[in-house]
Amino acid sequence: MLFIMKRIFYLFFILPVFAFSQTRSSEKNEAANQGFEISGNVTGYGDGTSVSFLNEQTSTPEKQTTIEKGKFFIKGQLSEPSFKVLVFGDQPPAIPLFLDNSKVKISGDKNALDRLSITGSKTQTQFAELSSALKPYEQIFSPDAEHDPASVAAVEKISEEFVRKNPSSYVAPIAIIRILQSSQNGTKAGELYSMLSSNVKATSLSQYVNHQIAESKINPIGSVITNFSQKDTSGKMVSISSFKGKYVLVDFWASWCRPCRMENPNVVAAYNKYNTKNFTVLGVSLDQAKPAWISAIKMDGLRWTHVSDLKGWGNEVAGLFHITSIPQNLLIDPQGKIIAKNLRGDALNQKLGEIFK
Repeated sequence: MLFIMKRIFYLFFILPVFAFSQTRSSEKNEAANQGFEISGNVTGYGDGTSVSFLNEQTSTPEKQTTIEKGKFFIKGQLSEPSFKVLVFGDQPPAIPLFLDNSKVKISGDKNALDRLSITGSKTQTQFAELSSALKPYEQIFSPDAEHDPASVAAVEKISEEFVRKNPSSYVAPIAIIRILQSSQNGTKAGELYSMLSSNVKATSLSQYVNHQIAESKINPIGSVITNFSQKDTSGKMVSISSFKGKYVLVDFWASWCRPCRMENPNVVAAYNKYNTKNFTVLGVSLDQAKPAWISAIKMDGLRWTHVSDLKGWGNEVAGLFHITSIPQNLLIDPQGKIIAKNLRGDALNQKLGEIFK
């Protein structure tokens, strides 16, 4: 289930925020419907053009119907309001929907899909309201975005206000995810999650959010890193406390981890750019074979300090920090406080650029 929800959120975060027109639907109308019906009137498409929902796991289109004379109709049943992605002709742009068991009407034109009118669904109306409010700050939702403090604060304020105003909304968990995504503020996210109604908490979406909140509280940003020591490549004990006074990226990796090896050039680039400016890296390897570990360090040009107890997934430092997948990293400041987590790609360079500007 968690894998499926991650796929859903991958789709959601890469989609543009559409400026849907809105109308309010009544609670009575929602309760009366036993399933959903989508009636579409979208001009500009030829007869036989497919209308599909993207599969949440694979992102591939799953055909629901076809367009005939500009019209289409989809009928189904949802066990709970759900996030869906609609595509015409298996081509972008994708249309995000927050669908419930309502009668929904979609109208517009192929050449103006960003201005589609979608009416009849309370959850869709709420989704559009939240998306519209967050639209000025949507650039910070990219994984490699520079999270400027003003935008982060604005996202947190808008999202918090939405949850407090709509604790029974099935869209409220998305507002909490936006807080986690922009600021990783697990404390605030947990506070807002506790306000959700029992019906909302019972959904798959909320369960995913609860899991993300729990993960955010592991090695939380703002906490002081737990001291640890482990042997370096020459057998000498190295303690994280010995780096006090520097910005340190504690990088969990292994020679056998392909994603780690693919990420190494980004870490090397950051190290080469900032190692003269009070920044370094401490590699913590989940290797078991020392020759493979040493060889990977040399092959990838990792010129910083490395430690390992050569216990693989049983690495005691990895266990201390609840590391269950790699690559992962923690960025700590000169006082040993965790200031960022899991900076990958250009995100590490951007964060260090903010620090050393």
